[in-house]
Amino acid sequence: MSHEHPHHDHGHDHESPATAPEVQDAGSQALAEALRSSFAVVKIVMVLMVVIFIGSGFFQVGPSQKAMILRFGKPVGEGQKALLTSGLHWSFPYPIDEVVKIPITEIQKVTSTVGWYFTTPEMELSGEELPAGQSLNPAIDGYVITSDRNIIHSRATLAYHIDDPVQYVFNFVSASNDVQNLLNNALLYTAAHYKVDDVLYGDTAGFQDAVIQRVSDMVDEAKLGIAVDSQLSEVHSLPPRQLKPVFDQVVTTRENRNKTINDAKNYATTNLLTATATAFTITNQAESARVIYVSSMQTLATNFVVLLPKYELNPALFRLTQLGDVMAQSFPVVQRKNFVQQRADGKSQEVRLNISDEPPQPKTAGGQ
Repeated sequence: MSHEHPHHDHGHDHESPATAPEVQDAGSQALAEALRSSFAVVKIVMVLMVVIFIGSGFFQVGPSQKAMILRFGKPVGEGQKALLTSGLHWSFPYPIDEVVKIPITEIQKVTSTVGWYFTTPEMELSGEELPAGQSLNPAIDGYVITSDRNIIHSRATLAYHIDDPVQYVFNFVSASNDVQNLLNNALLYTAAHYKVDDVLYGDTAGFQDAVIQRVSDMVDEAKLGIAVDSQLSEVHSLPPRQLKPVFDQVVTTRENRNKTINDAKNYATTNLLTATATAFTITNQAESARVIYVSSMQTLATNFVVLLPKYELNPALFRLTQLGDVMAQSFPVVQRKNFVQQRADGKSQEVRLNISDEPPQPKTAGGQ
């Protein structure tokens, strides 16, 4: 038993050198397979990253936009050639390239930050206002001063659109802030050149146009690449809330004065029209009467000239003839006419006229 046991151990020691290379080969193969699999995954990941990298460079420019590609802060292209129109475009992803999209047709608005009493957008939406207090608080309340040294509140809203995208991108670091500063300047400057009555009542449209025009001039001078839309801009002004009752009395007095003036003008216009119409009527009537009277006098004069020789030839016969004509015209249905001269003794005589009971028959169209 003891003799065979060493033989068994000797046999075991004889097989170990042959098994070790096989184990090493299997491990190497497994490691190689693992490395090949890892490299394949890495390749797939790298391909995916390249695809994602390239795909992330595509961007869309809308129909109301233009875009510029800035490569390390410098535009790709010069002048207008640097502007990309609507459609699909590609650029290197950030931080190599940066895409700046410019809304060229979108109307943008900015509101002045000076000249208005304290409020918030939430308060304006809800219609809520803080109490006016006894006086203005310069720490939070804004105001403008007019040329006649009155204090009022005024707020301007300016509408504009991008006119030159290249200048807008490179000269306009902060569009809203720059325009807002210009708008504040224009509001304060223009208010200082207008009287309070003109700003609030007499020439509100003129004041608004002056503010917008000054902003437009300063924008053009600074070459900011935007254009002011005057029709969409507005300026709203009102007196200090602490003095509202006083200004209301002024407005009421002004309205009463204007009403009195308008009533007087209407009365004067109405009476002037009536007097003109009456004068025209009287003049026409007088002219018509004059024409008729002159025509009548001319007819009488002509008849007189014709009849005068007959009268001078035989006055008595002329009178009888004329009397007969008058009687014939006056009594067309008298059957018998007796003309009795005055009696010699001066007494009255009875004159009788035999008048037919039947009226004269009208003549027919044939004259019968």
